[in-house]
Amino acid sequence: MARQRLLVVGNGMAGLRFLEEIVARAPTRFAVTVVGAEPVAAYNRVLLSQLLAGEVAAADILLRPRQWYEAHGIELITQQTAEALDCGAGRVRLQDGRALAFDVLVLATGSDPLVLPVPGSTLPGVATFRTLADSAGLDEFAASGRPAVVIGGGLLGIETAVGLARRGVPVSLVHVADHLMERQLDAEGAALLAEAIAAKGVRLFLRQSTRAIRGSSGVEAVELADGRLLDCGLVIMAVGIRPRTGLAARGGLGTGRGIMVDDRMQTSQAGVFAIGECAEHRGTCYGLVEPCYEQARVAAAILAGEPQRYQGSVSATNLKVSGVAVFSAGDFEGRGADSIIVRDVGVPSFRKLVTRQGRLTGAVLVGDVRDALWYRDLIRAAEPVTPFRHALAFGQAFAEAA
Repeated sequence: MARQRLLVVGNGMAGLRFLEEIVARAPTRFAVTVVGAEPVAAYNRVLLSQLLAGEVAAADILLRPRQWYEAHGIELITQQTAEALDCGAGRVRLQDGRALAFDVLVLATGSDPLVLPVPGSTLPGVATFRTLADSAGLDEFAASGRPAVVIGGGLLGIETAVGLARRGVPVSLVHVADHLMERQLDAEGAALLAEAIAAKGVRLFLRQSTRAIRGSSGVEAVELADGRLLDCGLVIMAVGIRPRTGLAARGGLGTGRGIMVDDRMQTSQAGVFAIGECAEHRGTCYGLVEPCYEQARVAAAILAGEPQRYQGSVSATNLKVSGVAVFSAGDFEGRGADSIIVRDVGVPSFRKLVTRQGRLTGAVLVGDVRDALWYRDLIRAAEPVTPFRHALAFGQAFAEAA
C-alpha cells in the first residue's frame, strides 16, 4: 500500500516535535515533507538570547541536523515560504512556484513579531528578535558600542536587554505596565526580578509608553510619553506576537486570532491540522513551548490512529530569566482567593501559592524553584490540598512527610 503524503508547513520547534512524534509512532505510514522558511533546520528559539549574550554558539541551539531528516526519510525544504493552499486539490504552492501535493497537511507556521505603529517605527535600526538572522544583526550592532532601547518587558524583552548588556551595550528597557512580565508574575515577584536586571546594567523605565522613534536616516532616539528622549542607535520591539494565519485564511480555513482547531488539532478542513503558536484552541492561542509540544503530540497520535484529545494547557512558565530562576502557573494573581506567601529577603527568594476551595490554582516562585513541577502537577490535577495545606509552602518532600 502506498504511503500517505504528509506535508508539514513550518519547521520550527512545534513542527520538529511533531516530526519526532510521528517518526516514533508511525515510522512507515507516511511519506513526509517539511517546509521551513529559514535557511537552516529547526533550532531552539528559546536560546537565542543566550546566543546573543555569547553564552552558547550557533551550533549549540540546533535541534536536529539535516542528517536526522535524511535518516528518517523526511524531505526537508528550507528557505521557502508557502504562498497558496488549495485544500480541494490537496496542494500547497511555494514561493519558487513548486506545487507540493498532500493527503494530510499539518500547519505549524508559528507567529510574526508585533511592531508598535508609532511614528518612526519603519526607520532603519528598528528591529525584532525572533530568528537566527535577527541574532546576527544584533551581534553586529553590539560591536558598535552604541546604546540600544528595548521596548517590552516580557520574557523576550528582558532577555534581549540583558544579552545586549552582557555584550557591553548600554541598554534601556521600556515597559508600559507597572511591573515586568505581568502575564507571568505578580508585582512582588516581578520586583525581585527588576532588581536583578538593574544589577546587570539595564536601565528600567516602567509605566512608560513610546510616543515616537526619532531619527532622519536611521534611529537616533526613543521619545517616551512623558517627553524624555533616550538616545540610541537601535530599537528592538519585543511587544508580542501575532499568529501567522495568512496561508490558512487564503486556503479557506476557519481563523480567528489563530487557525481554529478542535480537540484533535484538526482545522475546519478534514485532513488539515494546525499546531503551535499559529493554532487557536477553544479561543486560546499559546505562545509557550510546552503547550506547542503537547499539541504536536496529540496531532501525531491522532494521525497514528491513537485516540487522544487536547484539552488545553495550564499556562506554566519555568525558566531562568537573566540568571534568576522564575516559575509561574495558573491563576497566580489570586484575586478573591487565599494566598500563602513566603519571603526570604536575604537570598532573595519569593514563593506565592494561590488556593481556591481547597485546591491549588496558581503559583509564583522566584529564586528557589525546586518544587515547581510538583506545584504545576497539583494545579493540573485539581485535587484537594487541604490535608497538607499547612506544609504546602515548604515543598513536596516536607508536605509528603507531613
